Amino acid sequence: MEFPVVAPPAAQAGHDQPTRQRVARSILDHGPSTAAALAERLDLTPAAVRRHLDQLVEEGAVEAREPRSLAARGRGRPAKVFALTESGRDGFDQQYDDLAVQALRFLSETGGTAAVREFAVRRASFIAERFEHVRADQPGLTPAEVLARVLTDEGYAAAVRDLPVGEQLCQQHCPVSHVAHEFPQLCEAETEAIGKVLGRHVQRLATIAHGDGVCTTSIPDLPASVEKPMTTEKKEHVSR
Repeated sequence: MEFPVVAPPAAQAGHDQPTRQRVARSILDHGPSTAAALAERLDLTPAAVRRHLDQLVEEGAVEAREPRSLAARGRGRPAKVFALTESGRDGFDQQYDDLAVQALRFLSETGGTAAVREFAVRRASFIAERFEHVRADQPGLTPAEVLARVLTDEGYAAAVRDLPVGEQLCQQHCPVSHVAHEFPQLCEAETEAIGKVLGRHVQRLATIAHGDGVCTTSIPDLPASVEKPMTTEKKEHVSR
């Protein structure tokens, strides 16, 4: 009589690893999520998702939180949401954080805060440089959607959410969050660059660098009486 071969615990853990990484990646891309939302998104059973979440929590990569929105509360106890911890984010494109922090500390000590500020502005210049290229390649996108695409291409996992008073830019990941925690000039320069390409005042509501689960930037609608900045095409037409 033949018995089925049962994989040892170590082998089973290795088999589970790709799925566990998918769970963590989904939280990274979509922000804090319930087990039910993850199961639907990844086409897994709720039991399987909970098993992977339990392991991620035990490893310190994920933490369970109470839902912030009252709208998420129905009858009974509200479902917890699971968010990546600082340790969990370490696995996504942040292996050079220590070196970057040391370099900026040296820059601050030798050149002062003005030098750090100049570096932050220069780093954020990719937003304006890439914005026009993406808008030309994909004219069907709104300016905020173009911006989200630019940031996503740089590792920010960005998306746009419509609000009654405008739009909200959500960045589920920040490749420089650990560095920006000590040097907020990086966040400030990015916010200024976002406002410039959109031609309006924007406001950062939350940042991963300060412990929030996602970076959010409010993009209010322009008043009807305010004319939006002319595009390059309009400027050429006027000059003729």
